[in-house]
Amino acid sequence: MEHDSLGEVEVPDGALYGAQTARAVANFPITGRRPHPYLIRATALIKAAAARANSALGQLDPDIATVIEAAALDVATGERDEHFVVDAINAGAGTSYNMNANEVIANLATIRLGGTAGDYSRVHPNDHVNRAQSTNDTVPAAIRLAALLLLAERFDPALGALHGALDRKAAEFDTILKTGRTHLQDAVPIRLGQEFAGYRDSVAKNRARVAVAALPLHQSNLGGTAAGTGLNAHPRYAESVCSELQRRVGFEVAPAANLVEAMQSMTDFAHLSGALRNYALDLSRIANDLRLLSSGPRTGLAEITLPPVQPGSSIMPGKVNPVVAENVNMVCFKAIGNDATVAWAAGAGQLELNVMMPVIADALLESIEILAAASQNLAVRAVDGITANEEMCRYWFERSVGLATVLNPYIGYDAAAKVAQRAAHEGRSLPEIILEEGILDPAQLEKVLDPDALTNPSIE
Repeated sequence: MEHDSLGEVEVPDGALYGAQTARAVANFPITGRRPHPYLIRATALIKAAAARANSALGQLDPDIATVIEAAALDVATGERDEHFVVDAINAGAGTSYNMNANEVIANLATIRLGGTAGDYSRVHPNDHVNRAQSTNDTVPAAIRLAALLLLAERFDPALGALHGALDRKAAEFDTILKTGRTHLQDAVPIRLGQEFAGYRDSVAKNRARVAVAALPLHQSNLGGTAAGTGLNAHPRYAESVCSELQRRVGFEVAPAANLVEAMQSMTDFAHLSGALRNYALDLSRIANDLRLLSSGPRTGLAEITLPPVQPGSSIMPGKVNPVVAENVNMVCFKAIGNDATVAWAAGAGQLELNVMMPVIADALLESIEILAAASQNLAVRAVDGITANEEMCRYWFERSVGLATVLNPYIGYDAAAKVAQRAAHEGRSLPEIILEEGILDPAQLEKVLDPDALTNPSIE
């Protein structure tokens, strides 16, 4: 049995959390999901930095600060995640989650001092672990830090891997001529490598956009405490804790220019989420193209072949589906939905606080993680193994009515349209009709159909 300001509470034997966490577990049986591991790690790093900063500023006994720091760094390893049991979508502003962290760290510190869990006479969750902090500044600071760590360690490397895979295919397929399609109808020729270079550069642009969108997250509202005014924190605490945190993570962490504004507004998160949404839009489009280009294998476009990774049907023998690309689509839809969640939550702030931080953390961190995983998986299990079906590319190229466009400079639009209509009506290739009607002789036709002349007008 433990107690808090509301009375006695049963806490499971062996748990490192305490009374307030136990109440929250009972109060919020919502998703069955726990806080994101990167959020736990970021929170623990903040608690460690806070202990050291408070000690340096004479606000916390050095011995207590040392043991809190050690306990917090223990939590930061991820080995204690099982004790973070509050639902991912919990009490407004995340007080329950913050107290879960405070109680676990206080109990670990107490055990290090030879005490027992639940005895807060030596190290107190609020008075010591939460010194100079409030949920209102700690939780958004932890979301910022968690997002930056996740972007650096998972998202950016994953997009780098996808960019590299697409770049290799762009080079490999550069000489393969095929028909382009606009409105899903025959259009002018294009090289398969050019299509893949377009996908590559789309990933590169989104990678850069997300990096720029994340820049405001380096400005932390630590030290603002409850309303951004810094009540109960040393005047130099904000600068000190950010400096200590920066030393630990290896990238910039600085106090926000206006801690009140940083407490009120969650649009930094909405800005990043919007960049992730835009990447999801492009990534889903690329996955759609890969599915379409590989459709068939006998009754579709079949211009590329995706590597077979598993049987595709429980009833149709021999069927192989583009499951990795389909998975990417679903991940993108989830991230787009998460962006709507972040947007609504960011707009729900009132006066000095936005209490919707738990759902913002849950949606934003999930988007970063699943888009990273889907990008990595697409690179390794799909793009790296794509092969081009040159015969099919040539087959569709020669039968495309869009090829008539190359005749415009020779015979004009109207005459070229008649050639295209005859080819379509008779089911024959345009080169056959062109030669049969004497529009071009074989040498002229070969020059006109040169891949560089067709797809790279800068080459004379």
